[in-house]
Amino acid sequence: MQSKAGFKDILMATAKAITRPGYGILAADESTGTIGKRFAPINVENTEPNRRIYRELLFTTPDIESHISGVIMFEETLDQETKDGKNFVELLTEKNIVAGIKVDKGVAIIGGTEDETATQGLDGLAARCAEYYAKGCRFAKWRSVLKIDVAKNCPSDIAISENAHGLARYASICQDNGLVPIVEPEVLCDGTHTIEECAEASERVFAGVIKALHDQKVFLEGALLKPNMITPGKSCPEKATPGDVAFFTVRTLSRTIPAAIPGIHFLSGGQSEEEASQNLNAMAKLEDVPKPWYLSFSYGRALQASCLKSWVGKDENIEAAQKTLIERAKGNGDATIGKYEGGGSTEDLYVKKYVY
Repeated sequence: MQSKAGFKDILMATAKAITRPGYGILAADESTGTIGKRFAPINVENTEPNRRIYRELLFTTPDIESHISGVIMFEETLDQETKDGKNFVELLTEKNIVAGIKVDKGVAIIGGTEDETATQGLDGLAARCAEYYAKGCRFAKWRSVLKIDVAKNCPSDIAISENAHGLARYASICQDNGLVPIVEPEVLCDGTHTIEECAEASERVFAGVIKALHDQKVFLEGALLKPNMITPGKSCPEKATPGDVAFFTVRTLSRTIPAAIPGIHFLSGGQSEEEASQNLNAMAKLEDVPKPWYLSFSYGRALQASCLKSWVGKDENIEAAQKTLIERAKGNGDATIGKYEGGGSTEDLYVKKYVY
């Protein structure tokens, strides 16, 4: 096994390939259970063949490579093929799309906290990363979940420390095996907190994560960040405009995230397709606030929701579903450079206490 030093050029090249202006990441890493929840409303049975057909629909969408620079996959997907026998990782690589893999094993409650959680999966991670690299993956993702509850002092220092340590160990192990780590500290939007309270909590979380990355000697130029946007809680009576979200998000990042990290790819966090695009677009247009990183997207639901509804499991709808996907991919690609013109669905995609 090489060290980080041996992989530095590869890590930097991978990060550069993902952070191309006008491009973003398609998060298609839903676990078997989660994809079942996506299929249920459209009456599609959660079977391996149906999951394979759906992922093929996504990856073979015409011109997807003009807007998507990376795809995060679930482990099952790595070994699946198109109906013509083309391995999905090979397919994406040929399209100049970087293949990525979800490597965490979900969350567990931290004892002595207000049901706060830490992410599992460090055991055996090095061997799994080496295997994923051999299969053609060049980046990985690990999601940590923190909640805001001002009355109960959440996120607590314990939860921040535990999740920051896990993210940093994961990132270090990934880099030792040639994978660019996407570091995902998600501060959930559940609750009544204001946008200012989200900013305060997220600052503490992001600062803790960066401190842990430094402690673990993570090569920042070969890592990416996938944070939440700064928004009010879903139950907060005070709503925020895209301009508000842009200002508080970029301000929070500028206070905590080093310029050495090349790209920040936001999660959609239960926003509607239109909200996720408009908020990203507002950040691209924001002036007078430092933005030394490439700001982009790593969306799952905000790219796939309308696509799924167009498909509903029928072969005759694949072309229409792909057209819907490419519209969302192009729209979000345009949003990264401040040229989004609107048109996404405003359907609420919020799921309380979202886990997968």
